[in-house]
Amino acid sequence: MANTTSKNRHQSQTRRSEPSKGKESAVRTSRKGAPRSRPDKTLDTRAERMKKRSEKNTETSPSKTSEHQSSSGRTKNQGNKPINRADFVETEKVKELTSRMKPYLQAGYPLHLTGPTGVGKTAIALHLAAQFDKPIMLLHGNHEMNNVDLIGGVSGFTSDKLIDNFVRQVYKKQTEVKEKWNPGRLVEAAQKGYTLIYDEFSRSSPETNNLFLSILEEGILPLYGTKQNQSFMKVHKDFRVIFTSNPEEYAGVFDTQDALLDRLITIEIEHDKKAEREILREKCGVLAKEADLILKITGKVRTACVDENKHGPSLRASLMIATICKKSDITISQENKKFTRVCKDILSTHLMKCTEQNNLLEAEKWFEKEIS
Repeated sequence: MANTTSKNRHQSQTRRSEPSKGKESAVRTSRKGAPRSRPDKTLDTRAERMKKRSEKNTETSPSKTSEHQSSSGRTKNQGNKPINRADFVETEKVKELTSRMKPYLQAGYPLHLTGPTGVGKTAIALHLAAQFDKPIMLLHGNHEMNNVDLIGGVSGFTSDKLIDNFVRQVYKKQTEVKEKWNPGRLVEAAQKGYTLIYDEFSRSSPETNNLFLSILEEGILPLYGTKQNQSFMKVHKDFRVIFTSNPEEYAGVFDTQDALLDRLITIEIEHDKKAEREILREKCGVLAKEADLILKITGKVRTACVDENKHGPSLRASLMIATICKKSDITISQENKKFTRVCKDILSTHLMKCTEQNNLLEAEKWFEKEIS
């Protein structure tokens, strides 16, 4: 009986462990023996991580370096590249002046371009300065300019504070205040060898322009009043200066000291009708006969002013007339009333200033007589 009971128990256990027919057996695996979906990942040591980072930086550093070098080179080339003068009309007169004046600057002598307003002194100076592979510094003379504008001055203060509490029982506090000095534009140009264009320099006081006496003669820039350790600065060998000015009879102009004029090579620039005709055609796109008509009317007003020892309209007035007519589709002809109206509006002020035409009505009568 006992044997029969143990035998039945054994059979039931065996039956219970056998899988049922017609069904898939579900095999249960332990968590420890389950297949892994992720690859094995070992923790890197700090030394290995630093080594990998160093190798990565080594791979990427050449491209960054080359990119930085190309960027720096591009900036440098742009700084030394002559300024864009695409709208400048280089006439035969300008070519002759450029070839005539360039050797003076190459030899280290300063130029002085003088003449009536509107003849293109500043434009020629910029064109001449662009012939040299150097940056251009442009200064405009005015009666308020002083040494601070040219050589710099104190523009504030900087404060440095040091607090030392390394030792707990000791507390140390130290404050140092220094003046902040910013160099002027003349210092930058003279130090780096720029080409300086001092436009309308005679509008600055002679006391301010005295700085150029030492620059042009001894090649040094005095730094008085700047509280610097050195009293002067040596001028760069490539530093060049081009001065421009109007005649002394113009309003707001100071008499230039003889000591400065003696150091300059002065070139007189006057009106050139042929050059003005070419400029009108190139800049405004007018025909040759249209440019001649505009210059003829402007020239009559200029002649009337010269007879009274006064300065008449410049090339700017002719450019105004041509530009307005071209953009407004106004036919440039003596028979066109719109064209004559434009001429009267632009030139009447010059005519009343120079001649005995005391009002606008008299000026318009003068135009009707001269233009017809």
